[in-house]
Amino acid sequence: MAVVIVGAGFGGVAMALELVRSGHHDFVILEKASEAGGVWRENTYPGAACDVPSPYYSFSFAPNRSWPRRYSEQRDIKDYLNRLVDDYGLRPHLRFNTEVTGADFDAATRRWRIETNTGETLDADVFVPATGQLSRPAIPAISGRESFAGVSFHSAEWNHDYELAGKRVAVIGTGASAVQFVPRIQPVVADLTVFQRSAPYILPKPDTAYGSLHRLTFRRRPLLHSAERLLCWSGGEIAALGLVRTRSIARLVGWIAKWNLRIQVPDEKLRAVLTPDYPIGCKCVLFGNNFYAALNETNVHVVTEAITEVTPCGIRTADGVEHDVDAIIYGTGFRPQELLAPMKIRGHDGRELQAVWAEGARAYLGIAVPGFPNLFIMYGPNTNLGSGSIIYMLERQARYIRQLIEHLDTHPGTALDVRADVERRYDTEVQRRLDSTVWASCASWYRSETGRITTNWPGLVSEYDRRTRRVEIADYQLIS
Repeated sequence: MAVVIVGAGFGGVAMALELVRSGHHDFVILEKASEAGGVWRENTYPGAACDVPSPYYSFSFAPNRSWPRRYSEQRDIKDYLNRLVDDYGLRPHLRFNTEVTGADFDAATRRWRIETNTGETLDADVFVPATGQLSRPAIPAISGRESFAGVSFHSAEWNHDYELAGKRVAVIGTGASAVQFVPRIQPVVADLTVFQRSAPYILPKPDTAYGSLHRLTFRRRPLLHSAERLLCWSGGEIAALGLVRTRSIARLVGWIAKWNLRIQVPDEKLRAVLTPDYPIGCKCVLFGNNFYAALNETNVHVVTEAITEVTPCGIRTADGVEHDVDAIIYGTGFRPQELLAPMKIRGHDGRELQAVWAEGARAYLGIAVPGFPNLFIMYGPNTNLGSGSIIYMLERQARYIRQLIEHLDTHPGTALDVRADVERRYDTEVQRRLDSTVWASCASWYRSETGRITTNWPGLVSEYDRRTRRVEIADYQLIS
């Protein structure tokens, strides 16, 4: 049973680890870059770190008792992932510098034909895209952007060759990446102008360094490490309740965020600018201990006027002011609505997946799409989390897909296509539940242009674990 996995980030590696641990070795991982790591390979901006505690942001079967911090930084997370690649013998299965451009299901052979940028074509029984929701940087279509005479780049494509010291720098966006890199660059730049479209809720980050004694204790008393992971899991479940069901929890978390703002920003005028005007959780809640302090500094200016254009010298806002800068950094996030793009994927009747998803991506359990047999997605539609660890979700998806592969192994020459009525009932339930969550109360990257929430899971991760624990083959049609 030949399996082709696309992407060597946490999703692709999770799938490969599940296969190897179950004794399945007939697979290949196609990776467009020159090394594994996914978002933790790409995002190298100063201060890049995870907002999920490391004991929880790791595989349950491969705990890392040598994390340097509770909230580890980019390099340590990437090193952890690559260590697993070596420890589990995945490297021979990896093909780097190979980007998948398209895939077609051949109804006659019931196999996928996968095309790459190298000109090579691969045939597979099972096709597992694992490119994730947050892999395509988003740069807003601002008039005149190409006319800028200085240096500009996205935070996910950080230009380490450009020296920011002493420069006038503009940062567009105040999302998760900006909250991390702004405090790192503020002390070295001459002038920093932060363009804010909407103020984020920012919670204190209970980060701490793990000293040698701490790590030694984790190694000698692994139950303590497991207990911290359980504590993090429990906290994530409680926070998720505040997002999807129990508003009293959300009000408490909102009070903590406002208290954090009040004690860190004494200036009332600036504090008013930094106060969100939407319910907490509607947009991504952020964690950080230094962002507000950086904005208090005299070389930082927060601008809330809308940007009308980029000029050769800088940025012009709706009030007619032109802000002259030497560099522009786009902290504008990603394009989760373009899931699996730019791959052209065609199902058994020739339909393109992006056309099927014209009104927003959807899939049964976030994994299977009717009309696309033996296509199983990692980190697919409605599997993102507002609270918790995506790696927990990836483990469950890989376990579910592995069961589908095992069923196909016992029925050679066949394919599994999720039933359209099953997917439709599931999607109706998910969207109904999402309509009652805080995510439905404002515009954000969680929602498509039609207003459909295509990214987030509407419940607790424990529910997703239960629903994906065992494949119900009756949910699928067996094509032979």
